[in-house]
Amino acid sequence: AYGRLRGRALAGIGGDEGARIFCRSLEAELVSVAGRFRVSEDMDAKLAGRPTQIFLDGGFLMIEPLAAANEKS
Repeated sequence: AYGRLRGRALAGIGGDEGARIFCRSLEAELVSVAGRFRVSEDMDAKLAGRPTQIFLDGGFLMIEPLAAANEKS
C-alpha cells in the first residue's frame, strides 16, 4: 500500500507462505499472511503509523519496520 494501510490486509490467502505485505503507514485492524493473523491490539504500538513489512518466518507472523529512504542505518 503506497500510503496508510487501514482495515484488513490479507496476503497469501491460497496458502502462499512467501507472500508479504508492505505499507508506508501501518494502521490496520488485522493483518494476515497465509492464514496466520494478528489484530491491532496484539501489534507493537511502536509500529503504528510507520513503514512496515509483514511476512512469515518459520511459520511465525513477523511485523518489522522498514527504513525510510532518508533514514541512515
